[in-house]
Amino acid sequence: MTSVHSAVDQAGPSVAEPRGRRTPLIVVSVVLLAVFLIGAWSAWFFTIDDAFISFRYSANLAAGNGPVWNLTGQRVEGFTNFAWVVWGAAGSALGVALPIFMKLTSLLLGLATLAMLLREGHRRAGLLGAVVAAGAYVVFLPTYFHLTSGLETAAFAAVLVRVVVVGLRVLAREPVRAWEPPVLLLVLGMVRPEGVLAALPVVAVWFWQERKQVAARWWTVGAVVAGAVYFGWRWNFYGQLLPNTFYVKFGHLDAGTVWTEHIVLLLLPLFLLTLSLLIRRSTRASGLLVGGTVLATYFTYAVSGPTMDYLDRFADHAFPVLCLGAGLAAGQLANRWVGALLGVVAVGWTAVAGVNEPDLGTIVNYGPDLQRAHVAIGKGLARAQVPPGAQTLAIGDAGAMPYYSGWEAIDYIGLNDRAIARGADPTAVVATARPTVVVLTSSGPEPAASRYGVRSAEVTAGYEQVAAVQMRDGYWENVFALPQYAATVQQNLRTELDIAKKQNDPGRYEDTVDRWLDRLRSQLPGF
Repeated sequence: MTSVHSAVDQAGPSVAEPRGRRTPLIVVSVVLLAVFLIGAWSAWFFTIDDAFISFRYSANLAAGNGPVWNLTGQRVEGFTNFAWVVWGAAGSALGVALPIFMKLTSLLLGLATLAMLLREGHRRAGLLGAVVAAGAYVVFLPTYFHLTSGLETAAFAAVLVRVVVVGLRVLAREPVRAWEPPVLLLVLGMVRPEGVLAALPVVAVWFWQERKQVAARWWTVGAVVAGAVYFGWRWNFYGQLLPNTFYVKFGHLDAGTVWTEHIVLLLLPLFLLTLSLLIRRSTRASGLLVGGTVLATYFTYAVSGPTMDYLDRFADHAFPVLCLGAGLAAGQLANRWVGALLGVVAVGWTAVAGVNEPDLGTIVNYGPDLQRAHVAIGKGLARAQVPPGAQTLAIGDAGAMPYYSGWEAIDYIGLNDRAIARGADPTAVVATARPTVVVLTSSGPEPAASRYGVRSAEVTAGYEQVAAVQMRDGYWENVFALPQYAATVQQNLRTELDIAKKQNDPGRYEDTVDRWLDRLRSQLPGF
């Protein structure tokens, strides 16, 4: 392709900009980098329980057992982030603790996202475009908890931003490597299946422009073949068309409508600024590209009503793209003062919205809470003197407890259990299997009569309650064990629980931002 500047770049600076004119961008970049690093530090203790599900598959893959939940029994695909699981397996094979390995990966990807927003915002919309695009990204507090969660959220967002950057270059008739759009489509689809839909607008525009180029055709065919091979392998390996989680989560249209309304209000100025690109002819193409990518990304969640959506993590998949769209719009307005004012409103709104998330109090304290409950239970079970053939448990929170224990596990919510995902009675599944340990989630130190379809009295008949573990206010894990193993399970749980309670916010269980701030202050010199 020949490099020709189009209308979408006319407002931006020249690539060969003098050093003196780059100084403001360097200053802005340093300030925003400092904000980013402080934000990442403030959330570093956080790991979501769901991440340990992927870690378990990664560890089993690294050990040569394949990406499986249990080493025995029917295979189940209880994850939707294949590329993330494979990457985790690489970390596990290197002997790196997966929570640290995945956090560092996400941190680097977050830095890459910040760099792309700064560079592309400045390149196409000047300094104001860079400030709005990158500024909105770094002031949104949930960004940092998605970076440190251990899940693939930051990876998806980074790849999607790169997809849009490539798309803007296509519109501007700038050189694009023939392999990049098809490879990005393939990678994003393997990070999460809906990634194919999210990348499709850009890849379609690129392919239409390059359809006569042999290299573009071959790379596209190669990506399609690779995707088909992957799909055929996973269908053969797991014996099902879709990941198991789709049978549990997908199709809640009413919940999807509520989610959509919430996200539009949460990020309203970013949406409006991005849509404003459609008004002017010179920015209409980029507006269609950015807006179409956001809509394609959010479509899946709008029709399914995503579950386990802490701090709107599914919205974060396209959040940096929205930030870029807002930056392009603000920076390319003819009246710079109006653009600056709208940019300030967008960045300010985004910052306020982030610190007012409904579940913020829970999430900012989730890391220590998880350590003194789920992680401690998992480590206690790993220490218990239980024969390998009897190392079985049933749980609803199917993350850290199975991961750290290494025990075979029944996930009675169904994400990692094919029969339950397809409608089998969880009570019957657990009662028939009669695992050595049953962990029941409840709002207090006694299990509820029924939760997640599990009738407590039936699944714990003949068991002894060996622990009631408080995670936070109103959230407990009640641990039951078969009588012959109750003593060793109880003793080792108590040891690990006592250690964890002393190390993680001892005596504090409230879901408040103040508890988080007190913890941060305790880590600073002089406090």
